[in-house]
Amino acid sequence: MCGIVGLFLKKDELRPQLGDMLTDMLITMTERGPDSAGIAIYGDETDGMVKITVQSDTPAEAFADLDAAVCAVVDAPVTIKVVDTHAVLTLPEAKAKEAIAVLEDKGLRIMGSGASMEIYKEVGLPKDVAARFGLRAMGGSHGIGHTRMATESAVTTMGAHPFSTADDQCLVHNGSLSNHNQMRRTLAKKGVFTRSENDTEVGAAYISSRIADGATLGEALEGTIEDLDGFFTFVTGTKNGFGVVRDPIACKPAIMAETEDYVAFASEYRAFADLPGIDNARVWEPEPATVYFWER
Repeated sequence: MCGIVGLFLKKDELRPQLGDMLTDMLITMTERGPDSAGIAIYGDETDGMVKITVQSDTPAEAFADLDAAVCAVVDAPVTIKVVDTHAVLTLPEAKAKEAIAVLEDKGLRIMGSGASMEIYKEVGLPKDVAARFGLRAMGGSHGIGHTRMATESAVTTMGAHPFSTADDQCLVHNGSLSNHNQMRRTLAKKGVFTRSENDTEVGAAYISSRIADGATLGEALEGTIEDLDGFFTFVTGTKNGFGVVRDPIACKPAIMAETEDYVAFASEYRAFADLPGIDNARVWEPEPATVYFWER
């Protein structure tokens, strides 16, 4: 049992409130998963630049002069923003692969990369994870979050959600995939690899692989219904929006709400309680084996 939340803002004037709204939603889902929590925020971007989010258990040592070290190797300007155990490095997009290789060689864990996406996740209760990263103060156009009750893999930072397997793409999941090992091998043959043993990362990699092959977000989500076995509710984020899909049995709870200002997703309705205008929202339960997505 895990808790999922998502929020897509339709109006730019609400962007400064995104982190605050998502944090309240995520904390409300604490009882569904007290082991770890995480959030992906799609915020400001700069043309031609990429943001790489990394994590370390020893940030004071690992992040000291990290920007200069990466700059020296990639021969390009690098800036760094340290947020507790995470750091976000911003550099020219053309240097992203080279920079990631340097960061991995230094033993840093890659949380994700993209023009606008930043991912923050750690072991602990949602309220504590949100506080240590200052999530309430983060703004953006949309975001997704997750609080985890571990079932099939260890309680670690790398086992926490969201999972990112391509630039500006990430996934959160409530459920369990039964064919994730088989799909992991299938993806590996295509050159698509995962960093953890978590089944959710396989789902993320599958969707990224389909999009890389030319599928739209909607088509990639439809593919999960046919190709992934098990019980799942997926919420996936991309640079332009987010999407939702449930397996054909749909035994994992899900609820959605839409107003003129936003589209919201949660595992339970109570996560919507403090959202503005929720009393007048259109509220519904997503249908089984049906894809929903909103994009800018």
